[in-house]
Amino acid sequence: MENGGHWEKCWEAGDTPWDLGTPTPIIAHLVKTGSLPNGRALVPGCGTGYDVVEMASPDRYVVGLDLSKTAVERSTKLFASSPNAKHFSFLAGDFFTWEPAEKFDLIFDYTFFCAIEPSMRPQWAEKMDKLLNPGGELLTLMCPLNDISGNPPYQSAVADYEKCLIPLGFEATSIVDNELSVPSRKGNEKVGRWKKPSTLNSTLAPCDDV
Repeated sequence: MENGGHWEKCWEAGDTPWDLGTPTPIIAHLVKTGSLPNGRALVPGCGTGYDVVEMASPDRYVVGLDLSKTAVERSTKLFASSPNAKHFSFLAGDFFTWEPAEKFDLIFDYTFFCAIEPSMRPQWAEKMDKLLNPGGELLTLMCPLNDISGNPPYQSAVADYEKCLIPLGFEATSIVDNELSVPSRKGNEKVGRWKKPSTLNSTLAPCDDV
């Protein structure tokens, strides 16, 4: 993945404005209401890992993956004594080249899609497809939706997700405004829930370059 050194430097310097310092409110809500699939879950670009720990349970093993070794070391140390520590793990690695031994039933993407170069979004979708079990769910918290300059984060419209995921067979089961956004992101996020087909279709084509 490009900009690997950039993200490592950000974590080393503590320059991580995207880190809420707490579980994402919508994740806490979905966990509390039992609205997430059980099984194996993945959080790419997990950062400090609050969402990883929040989602983990005896019925859901969660892997937090981040390109930054500093972030992974910090999260591992921070949550070593967590009551549900045996139900999650943190790994340092490149999402695009990482090859886990098992696939996942749920993947949560928040500040990852918007952090990668837009030209890599087709590869992002193809990797999500590869990592999910048939019938698995991709949960995307789409942000930022406004027209911004500078990068990253890169602007992320709903259409950007649709362009990459729908050709691979993903179905959007729900796309709604995130009513539980933190104040600084209110009105600038949507929650998208995508279902991977239960049966594989090799005739589906990947999305075109953005």
